[in-house]
Amino acid sequence: MPNWLLPENIADVLPSEARKIEELRRALLDNFRLYGYEMVMPPMLEYLESLLTGTGQDMDLRIFKLVDQLSGRTMGIRADMTTQVARIDAHLLNRTSVTRLCYAGSVLHTRPSGFHATREPLQIGAEIYGHAGLEADAEIQELALASLELAGISQVRLDLCHVGVLRAIVANDAKARKCEAELFGLLESKDVPGLRAIARDFEPITRDALLALPGLYGDASTISRARQVLPDLPGITQALYELELLVNKGGAASVTVDLADLRGYHYHSGVMFAAYVPGLPNAVARGGRYDHVGEAFGRARPATGFSMDLRELARLMPGAERTRAVRAPWGTEPALREKITELRRAGEVVIQTLPGHENDQDEFDCDRAVVFENGNWILKKLG
Repeated sequence: MPNWLLPENIADVLPSEARKIEELRRALLDNFRLYGYEMVMPPMLEYLESLLTGTGQDMDLRIFKLVDQLSGRTMGIRADMTTQVARIDAHLLNRTSVTRLCYAGSVLHTRPSGFHATREPLQIGAEIYGHAGLEADAEIQELALASLELAGISQVRLDLCHVGVLRAIVANDAKARKCEAELFGLLESKDVPGLRAIARDFEPITRDALLALPGLYGDASTISRARQVLPDLPGITQALYELELLVNKGGAASVTVDLADLRGYHYHSGVMFAAYVPGLPNAVARGGRYDHVGEAFGRARPATGFSMDLRELARLMPGAERTRAVRAPWGTEPALREKITELRRAGEVVIQTLPGHENDQDEFDCDRAVVFENGNWILKKLG
């Protein structure tokens, strides 16, 4: 095998795509700052126990593991940055006030999440800690939609769900609680025959509610239908009330409700959302509430947030335009160097042409040139 080949689902990022990704990263982080979010940079490696806090078995399977030669302990390469940011809030910052944090960096997965997905996503996201009210969920939802708008994506479908519905249904049925993990998988795939088979020994009220969930998806009227067919339990009432409030916060996005879309069920503790856009089969952004994660780091804090993959997002954007640039000859003459420095300080891209390569441009559109005329180096339009 040639030594220049990369592992499956691992790829280099070439100049035009890299520029799109970096410009988008800067735009999103600058917008997070406008909302009051502070940036943090967690490490790529941590002890495995820390990375798995509150995430369940799914995350354990996605993490690359290795042994630390200094301590002998098992370490992991992060597959998600959310728990790392929760650790920073709970253990390092240790604030009592509301804290808004954001981040951007590579994560690594043992297996791709989709057929064409990379195993090295470039994750960017934002989190709010310290407020349990729906105002925080609404702000995160707004920020996720604003991020997609900055990427030039206008056709967005926002799917809402709530883990409280399933938890309330199985809470009073011991047999159902034992099968909670299997129920989660069956509901996510909307496998009604599988649900019917596993629920045959459940309490009738539990069985009927579980079989109703796969059909409870659609527009805002889904919440009214859910109130009619699901049992009148406090947990369900509260979950539907919260969903109803957030449905109206979707702005220009098309908002739907899907009570069986439970991806991240073991991790989240309340409202969850996923954003879908044309040209991508999987969600381009996911988020929701996860109040319990900070407990393992010594301090339970209400928390909600979202994340997305910059690589996927950049691929959905229009192709990058060629950069307007100034062509200048190679030389060390002080007057020439001074002119080139002046242009670069003014924000111009100046490419010095090496001997024999005067017409090389790559992705740059050299429409002007520094030329020597009448005893001075001046900027002149080409053509």
